[in-house]
Amino acid sequence: MNNDRRFSRRGFVGGVATALGYLTLEPSSRLWAQGVTLGRGSRVELAADEYDGLAKLANNENPYGPSDNVMKAMTQAFKYANRYGYPDGGITEAIAKHHGVKEENVFIAAGSGEILDVACNTYLRGGRKILSSEPSYDVIFQHVTSYKADSIKVPSLPDFRQDIPGLIRAARAYRRDIGFVYLCSPNNPTGRIVTQQEIKQLLDGIPEDMPVLIDEAYFHFVEDPEYATSIPHVFEDRPVMVTRTFSKIAALAGMRLGYAIAPTEMIRDMRPYTTGTISAVVKYGGVAALNDADNQAKVKRVTLELRKKTTAELANLGYTVAPSEANFFFVHVRRPIPPVIDEFKKKGVLVGRPFPPFMEHLRVSVGTADEMSRFLTAFKAIVPQARTASKVG
Repeated sequence: MNNDRRFSRRGFVGGVATALGYLTLEPSSRLWAQGVTLGRGSRVELAADEYDGLAKLANNENPYGPSDNVMKAMTQAFKYANRYGYPDGGITEAIAKHHGVKEENVFIAAGSGEILDVACNTYLRGGRKILSSEPSYDVIFQHVTSYKADSIKVPSLPDFRQDIPGLIRAARAYRRDIGFVYLCSPNNPTGRIVTQQEIKQLLDGIPEDMPVLIDEAYFHFVEDPEYATSIPHVFEDRPVMVTRTFSKIAALAGMRLGYAIAPTEMIRDMRPYTTGTISAVVKYGGVAALNDADNQAKVKRVTLELRKKTTAELANLGYTVAPSEANFFFVHVRRPIPPVIDEFKKKGVLVGRPFPPFMEHLRVSVGTADEMSRFLTAFKAIVPQARTASKVG
C-alpha cells in the first residue's frame, strides 16, 4: 500500500515510541488528484497556436530560449540525426571539466527528472522510503508512487525554510526504512535555500551510509552568500549525489538534458536503470551552454530584476510572498488555488499547479517583462480586493 508519512515537528519527546505516534498515513496519489501536472517532462494539451499565445508562467522555464551559440551548436549536430554511434560532442568531459571532477563522477540523463526516476528505481527497492520536506518538488513523489514505495515528509518551518533538525530526527528514527533523502535547494515551490551550513548539519546528523540526493536545478539564480553548491560533499566518502539541469538557466527544457555528480559507486548502481535516450542534438547544445557564461549571467540578471519587481508589486497589493532565490515565487492568495489557476488560464496566463497542503499558495514562474505585466493585470482582475483584504486581515 502506498502511503505518505508526515513527520511533525511537535511531539518529538520521550523517545522513538512517542516520536512515531504523530505520523499520519494517506495515499501518495492524493498529490496527483488535481489532474495533469505541469513540470519536468510534462505536456500541455493545447494546439500550437493557442499555446504560443499564452503567458507561460507554470514550469519555471527560461522564457528567452537557447542562446545563439547553443542554437548554432545544436543546428550543426543535426547531421547526426540519422546515426546511433555519433560523436557526442564530449558532453561528459565538458561537464567534468566545468566542475573540476573526473568523468567517472558524471552521470548524464534525459533531464534531471530522469535522474530522480533512476534514483527511486535504485534506492527504493525492498519497501524502502524516501525522506523529504513538504512542500518540495512533487514529481519526485510521483516517481515514488510508481514504484509502490512510501514517503516520509517533514513539514517546512513557518517561514518555508526546510526543517533540517526535523529531517535529521526522521532519518535517525527511520534509518532502516529510508532508501534516500531528497533535498531540493533552492526548494521548489517555495524558492527558499538550504544554506551551506545547514547542508553540513544535515550530512553530519544523519547516518553516514544513508544516500542523499541534493537537487540544484535552480542553483544558477541564487544570490544569497550563505548558499553554496554541495558538490564538494560528493567526495567526502559518503553516498551524496548532486543533480543539475540544462532546463532552467540554459533554456533547454524541451530538449531534456541533466546530470548528476556522484561517487562512482552510486553511478554504477544507477546505470542499469537509465534509458540512454539523450539526443545527439542536445548533447552538443549542452557543451555550448556550459561555455556560455555571459548569456547565463544576462538571463539571471533580467530574471531576478523581474522577480523582485513583481513580488514588490504583490506586496504592495497586500499579499505575502515567500523569500525566493529562484526563477519563480510562491505567493499566498488567501483563497483555494484550483479555481484561481483556472481563472488565470481564461485570461491567457498559465501559472503553477497546486502544491498540497498549501492550497492557498500559488507558484508563479518569472517570464518576460510582457508576461509578468500580463500576470499582474490578471492578478488584479482575479483578486481585486487585495488592499481591502490586507487591511482587514
